[in-house]
Amino acid sequence: MFFFRATKFLLIFSLVLWNLTSCESKIKKDSHPQEGTLRVSVDESFKPIIDQQIMVFEASFPKAHIEIKYKSEADCFRDFQSDSTQMILVTRAPNEEESDYYKKVLGHPLLYSVLAYDAVALVVNRSADDSTFSIEQLRKLLTDKTPGKYQVLLDGDNATSSVRFIMDSITNGKNFGVNVKGTSGNEDVLKQVADNKNAIGFVGSSWILGSEIAEKYRDRVKLAYVECKRCNDGTFAKPSQATIYSVQYPLVRPLYGILKNADIGLGASFYNFMSFERGQLIFRRGELVPAKMNFVVRKVINKPDQDSSVKDK
Repeated sequence: MFFFRATKFLLIFSLVLWNLTSCESKIKKDSHPQEGTLRVSVDESFKPIIDQQIMVFEASFPKAHIEIKYKSEADCFRDFQSDSTQMILVTRAPNEEESDYYKKVLGHPLLYSVLAYDAVALVVNRSADDSTFSIEQLRKLLTDKTPGKYQVLLDGDNATSSVRFIMDSITNGKNFGVNVKGTSGNEDVLKQVADNKNAIGFVGSSWILGSEIAEKYRDRVKLAYVECKRCNDGTFAKPSQATIYSVQYPLVRPLYGILKNADIGLGASFYNFMSFERGQLIFRRGELVPAKMNFVVRKVINKPDQDSSVKDK
């Protein structure tokens, strides 16, 4: 009897061990968090900084490939309805209706959070007469029904995040006026502002702060100053990490990463890469404000050089 029980125990133990080994082998075989192809649709106004994220990620994981498409924000959400698009990078979170829909379809909630903050930057020609604007001045420029001195350039005719943001934050939902023109994207805005003294353009700040594209237009365009809405003291600011962090520059917006898959895979790996230290440092070097890493603004006091008199001698 003892021999029978011992044999039965060993048989059951062997079966359990075999199942565990099989599961482990299957996980190792089928789960490759840093391998394969991930299809991502990204708001075009973040192209310079996301190109940097992808370059470092793929260099770190040579078997991983990020298939990227840069589109308007509305098109990114449309792509997300497709099974092939697993992640989108946009400036708004899913609304309640979208969240409920994907939870029902996928069987689990979407994973999303703010990865960083940028700004909608206002750019003018280097020879422009004006480079300081109040919110009220911008509202009038954007909604005026009478042709004026300035041509206002946006990064698309409609459905872009910048267009939506400007309508929400500046025009208060009013339609654009006759002085507003859509372009084929952020670089086209920079090009047209560079060629036209009286053009004013709205672009994602990563296009004009710390990117190769910015160097291309540095001598022909410049950042304009915009009235600080929360300062109440007549302060004007241009976008920078400090003014975005403090919201002294008024046109600040988030960058959301929205992931469809809940399992451990390439999507989660890329999402985590941008959320953790290396990805957050890339955002920081690209002049955005990281949302998941402490960002400290230090005050610097310039002191006179005590040895200046000696040096002058």
